[in-house]
Amino acid sequence: EVYFILLILIVLEAVLSADNAIALAAIAKSVKDPKAQKQALDIGLVGAYVLRIALIFAATWVIKYWQFELLGAMYLLWLVFNYFFANENEGDEEGSVNAKSVWQIVPTIAITDLAFSLDSVTSAIAITEDTWLIVAGGTIGIVILRFMAGLFIRWLKEYTYLEDAGFITVGFVGIRLLLKVWLPDYLIPEWITIAVVAIFFTWGFSKKEVLESDYED
Repeated sequence: EVYFILLILIVLEAVLSADNAIALAAIAKSVKDPKAQKQALDIGLVGAYVLRIALIFAATWVIKYWQFELLGAMYLLWLVFNYFFANENEGDEEGSVNAKSVWQIVPTIAITDLAFSLDSVTSAIAITEDTWLIVAGGTIGIVILRFMAGLFIRWLKEYTYLEDAGFITVGFVGIRLLLKVWLPDYLIPEWITIAVVAIFFTWGFSKKEVLESDYED
């Protein structure tokens, strides 16, 4: 039974990490050097892991205060607004933020993961109250997240709609957190969240860019 619960937590982390991973990939992409992108992800996710573990141990205290979820929701919605609207004003076609250094990006990665973790950790607590199981699920979740974010950095260059789809689902997670604050008795079921993520990511992968390497082949 313990291993079954751990498996559920891992699957939940993997599914709910898709939009998180694409947001982190888009943030890391603003560092132009590919090696520096990986460094930003690695260091940022170490910080994210520390914050996530702290959140897990403080979860029973954190969930008593709706202000934390409100801050998380507002931060995620700000990311979406910044991506869709601030980028248009800047006219930057390389990404949602201008080129930045690794150490400018690292805190953003850690804080973004923390905002997403407010949703995933509360979902995990609903499944089990065993802290070590939630920590194990969160640890494996960070590893999955690093792998997925690395893939998404490459895929963002290959698929036309993928970044838009990712940030739409980020917005959905932000709205879901807002609804948890305003209407705690009417929480959007997990399966609806998974369905929304699946629908938008299907659209995100629907059109592939023709890259220069394709011509060379």
